[in-house]
Amino acid sequence: MSIIFNRVKDLKQLINLNNLRLFSAKLIDGKSIAKDIQNGLKLEIEEWVKIGHRAPTLHAIIIGDDPASVTYVNKKMEASKEVGIKSERIYLPKTSTEEEIIKKINELNENPQVDGILVQLPVPEAVSERNVCNAVDPKKDVDGFHILNVGKLTLNMDCFVPCTALGVIELLKWFEEDSKTKIFGKNVVVCGRSKNVGLPIFNILHSDARYNLPGLESTVTLCHRHTPKEQLEMFTKSADVVISATGVVGLIKKEMIKKGACVIDVGITRITTPEGKTKLVGDVDFNGVKEVAGYLTPVPGGVGPMTVAMLMRNTFKAAKLLAQ
Repeated sequence: MSIIFNRVKDLKQLINLNNLRLFSAKLIDGKSIAKDIQNGLKLEIEEWVKIGHRAPTLHAIIIGDDPASVTYVNKKMEASKEVGIKSERIYLPKTSTEEEIIKKINELNENPQVDGILVQLPVPEAVSERNVCNAVDPKKDVDGFHILNVGKLTLNMDCFVPCTALGVIELLKWFEEDSKTKIFGKNVVVCGRSKNVGLPIFNILHSDARYNLPGLESTVTLCHRHTPKEQLEMFTKSADVVISATGVVGLIKKEMIKKGACVIDVGITRITTPEGKTKLVGDVDFNGVKEVAGYLTPVPGGVGPMTVAMLMRNTFKAAKLLAQ
């Protein structure tokens, strides 16, 4: 009798293990996808140079010595080298005035050897971020922050799309192909309303695929960090795709996600563990959500590498436009 009981117990455990495997999310490896994109760009740029064009160029302005900003720019410069884009860092002191920063931007605007310009944010408190972003020539605005590019994006016109938003859209296209599931008409929740990430994602997701900047034609709900918890859960629970970009650690929890949904975590926050170590985490409670989601991006290694890959793509696009 005890033998039969043990076998039944073992069978139950096996069934539970299989259920865990069945509903454990498939990781969306942004690092690997970004690498594939950059490898493709490298070949395109090599062909571009072979037919007589100069290599694309990217100039990054860093104001001050913020360690995070320096790290981010270094990653962009490393990626540039890998794909064949010539890059240069321009360091300005933290005490730089708005006029001094814009003067440097104008020098790059007028230089025909410069294709892409980015100003690493944030800028000093005394400086207007909007004025700085608008000082960049829209044709060299590879970050997609100039008001002209922002306006074109809302009208689905061809433009430079902010790199993180563009990276998220590419991950969703990968998800569609891998899962054989179109998000046409499906419910998507975007949690985050920033002008550089949440809103651009929202605009592309809901818009018509027939425009110059094709949309994904999904049904989109836009929430943010101040959406009441019970309302946010109501929206996310019915969503086929959840994208969170708020910077609120652990905002998206297991009970908020529909079984099998795709979850894209754009958030990235550096925290200190109880052991005194630092680590990067996202908006999503990863260990909980992975038990119910169908697809899930890790942090780090999800959206971050895609942002850099899209910057490379935008820089090559700028080079081609300026060569016309």
